[in-house]
Amino acid sequence: MDYNYSDDIKRRLKRIEGQVRGVLKMMDEQKNCKDVVAQLSAVRNASDKAIAQIVAENLQRCLLEEQAAGGDTSKLVKEAVELLVKSR
Repeated sequence: MDYNYSDDIKRRLKRIEGQVRGVLKMMDEQKNCKDVVAQLSAVRNASDKAIAQIVAENLQRCLLEEQAAGGDTSKLVKEAVELLVKSR
């Protein structure tokens, strides 16, 4: 099965990468721990959104493929929910 990741999700991850570099710079500059934690929280929130987007995009594609094959899609939905729960 091929997985096609959108340019949008790749842009999101590059933005997260930049945020992480920013946190490391803040640490090197000995910034206040409240500010560092706030930025790390923003990184976590952004990565959670990226995970949700990846799961949603792939679930949609998998559901369409499974429906076309005449299969049961409930297992796919359950697996997607488990992925989201596990990621938290």
